[in-house]
Amino acid sequence: MRKNAWNTYNETDKKAVFALADDYKNFISNCKTERECVKEAIQIAEANGYKNLETMIKEGTPLKAHDKVYANNMGKTLALFHIGKEPLANGMNILGAHVDSPRLDLKQVPLYEDSELAMLDTHYYGGIKYYQWVTLPLALHGVVIKKDGSSIDVCIGEKEDDPVVGISDLLIHLSHDQMSKNAAKVVEGEDLNVTVGSIPLKDTEKDAVKANILKLLKEQYDFEEEDFLSAEIEVVPAGKARDYGLDRSMVMGYGHDDRICAYTSLRAILEEEDIQRTAVCLLVDKEEVGSIGATGMHSKFFENCVAEVLDRMGVYSELNVRRALKNSNMLSSDVSAAFDPNYAGVMEKNNAAYFGKGIVFNKYTGSRGKSGCNDANAEYLAQLRDIMEKENVCFQTAELGKVDQGGGGTIAYILAQYDMQVIDSGIALHNMHAPWEVASKADIYEATKAYKAFLKHAK
Repeated sequence: MRKNAWNTYNETDKKAVFALADDYKNFISNCKTERECVKEAIQIAEANGYKNLETMIKEGTPLKAHDKVYANNMGKTLALFHIGKEPLANGMNILGAHVDSPRLDLKQVPLYEDSELAMLDTHYYGGIKYYQWVTLPLALHGVVIKKDGSSIDVCIGEKEDDPVVGISDLLIHLSHDQMSKNAAKVVEGEDLNVTVGSIPLKDTEKDAVKANILKLLKEQYDFEEEDFLSAEIEVVPAGKARDYGLDRSMVMGYGHDDRICAYTSLRAILEEEDIQRTAVCLLVDKEEVGSIGATGMHSKFFENCVAEVLDRMGVYSELNVRRALKNSNMLSSDVSAAFDPNYAGVMEKNNAAYFGKGIVFNKYTGSRGKSGCNDANAEYLAQLRDIMEKENVCFQTAELGKVDQGGGGTIAYILAQYDMQVIDSGIALHNMHAPWEVASKADIYEATKAYKAFLKHAK
């Protein structure tokens, strides 16, 4: 506990750490929306022998031990099941994470012209510091659904020869009044408007710059202005995840929260073959806004999936669904705050997470008096300690800052309502919720080891 993982590695281990980090960097560089994450995860799962549960239901195909299936919910939530040898009613070992990240969403009527500049109006998603999103190269990722049901994928700003877009800031020479404002008001949410063009369309009298942008979108993506009404387009930082630090020991990227836990959980379930209890990797949407909606953890999607799996195994009953959920163990994986010497005052050092010291277990999160938290049982923590030590996994425990400093929430309390054992766990970050977050490669490696150990040994 609390040992620096780097000190435990030999050269072979270090090569494995850096190889895993390279794979992860590719994943988050290519997957900057929840839809992109789920699509890529399905491709990876299918390449590793997973089959579509919906297809099996339609074809009446039975399920048995060692089978691998996935369920896709609206392209934004994914559940993978590796069927174990034990009856499902004995419970599952569940790795849960979310694949949505703080960002800016385009409004349904986003495009307008002002002073011969074409602009996109946005609505921020999740908890962000507004001022962090100005003067950055930004990209547009998303999907447009036309009235005929056809789908158009949009990705602008990621290729070397792509244009990028951005949000302007006030020059220092004219910012006396701005600089006197509270940080929350230096840039306001309604002012996060994205500049996308300045060339007017010839022979156009009104909103000629806007007209030119619409012309370009029609030529490249074949959609009209009214199609924005049924589009989901996200504004995200442009560019790839990169090595961070002169020693390349860290990764800087967009969306570590919480795709870093999603990817390591996915890797763990794909790599762990010795399954006794059914293993589950659950990747959900909408955590950053309260886990609401049909694709958030509050939906019945996962419960319905368990019922369908039991049915395919020929043992469905309402009682077996309840037993399967109640008897399960879960690691609710979300990122934690790594101690930052630049901001030491918000942390209590004995109960803070640190870079390079492995996966973080948070017995509770919440805010102030543990409000809104899932407080894991001591017995469950003892079991996890034993598992981690047996498998030589570096781990640490932490709280999210000082008692009255703040706090946060995860999906843990939602699954705990089924009466299963749940604890918050994950990887510590610097710059959480900023456009570019930072994580330790050693912690990515140790988290993957931890998830594999949990799937193998938790009871």
